[in-house]
Amino acid sequence: QVQFVEFGGGLVQPGGSLKLSCGVGGIVTFYHMGYYRQAPGKQREFVASVSSAGVPNYADFVKDRFTISLGNTENSVNLQMDSLKPEDTGVYYCYAGALDTNYWGQGTQVTVSS
Repeated sequence: QVQFVEFGGGLVQPGGSLKLSCGVGGIVTFYHMGYYRQAPGKQREFVASVSSAGVPNYADFVKDRFTISLGNTENSVNLQMDSLKPEDTGVYYCYAGALDTNYWGQGTQVTVSS
């Protein structure tokens, strides 16, 4: 059984910052973790991921604005989001990638609005 604990999210003005954190418990070995997001009326899209070795990967639309890193505890990840734009609004889903499947958190709302 895999359990997610997600922190962060909320309402921020354009140009502001938020930090998302996610921890995963369970007996599964994860090889990468990260975030997807889904805006209203749109499909879920990849945001960023980090491998178990700490190598990050970003969607083009968040490069130079978001920073993903492994957390201080096992199977945890942080997403620092800076220079936020209204189009970054959506539900952000933490995921953890095992050998043959991804596990998903419940999601956290991020709203960027003045």
